[in-house]
Amino acid sequence: MVVADTMDREDLMFTYKGIPYPTTLCSYEVFKAMESFEARSDDMILAGFPKSGTNWFGHILLELITTFEKKTEVKPTIYGEEFDEFPYLEIGDTEKYQILLLLRNPKDLATSFFKFSKVMAPFPTYESWDEFFKDFMIGNIPWGSYFTYLSEWNKHADDEHVMPITFEEVKENPLLGVKKIAKFFELPLNEEELKEVAERSSFQAMKNNSKETHGVFGNVLFRKGGVSDWKSLFSEEQNQEMDKIFEERLAQTKLGAKIKYNVWCKV
Repeated sequence: MVVADTMDREDLMFTYKGIPYPTTLCSYEVFKAMESFEARSDDMILAGFPKSGTNWFGHILLELITTFEKKTEVKPTIYGEEFDEFPYLEIGDTEKYQILLLLRNPKDLATSFFKFSKVMAPFPTYESWDEFFKDFMIGNIPWGSYFTYLSEWNKHADDEHVMPITFEEVKENPLLGVKKIAKFFELPLNEEELKEVAERSSFQAMKNNSKETHGVFGNVLFRKGGVSDWKSLFSEEQNQEMDKIFEERLAQTKLGAKIKYNVWCKV
């Protein structure tokens, strides 16, 4: 963050295989190393585009794991003194296979990304929402195009070890979402334990505890955590543009259906 504050806007991003990434967070060397990365059979991977709920879902999963470990007296493997969150593969840890695939409706994701970029120094800042929207639609933002991301992941939507889950479905029914995640990762917890995890993993609980868990960065990470905030920014023309792209590229896909675009992204 400190280094990024001293850099010119054009130097904040670099491109690897056609996708832009933040210079101060990622590096060519790490991406090169990831090409030979081999997952272990017991690895858990949380895959999510920025602002799709990675911090929230990571917290849910860690709560499930620690509850299971305490219950079974298993020696802590992740949530011990060494780690207080999942390491990010693309931000420097190539040591850390089941994949929980996080999805969020693209309008809310774009809105959250725009507001996040205004306070996240390593990301290019934008003078206006209109300027950001143009870059978002062509994938000229950190981590590239969300539409391409979804299209590529759709190829693996039916893989046995991949479970797509949406931000919106867990917001609607947190307990059911927690149960799905626990079942997928084969963490046998009882009803009461699952309820407690859901309560401790609510957005408000995490926001209230953010200073302890993330320091001053907590205010940046936990802003609103809601659904349909996009309505405060999108113009009718922008609505139509994104509706058209989604219809052309994702509407007929399994992940497109999972997102429930007509429920969450229509005026």
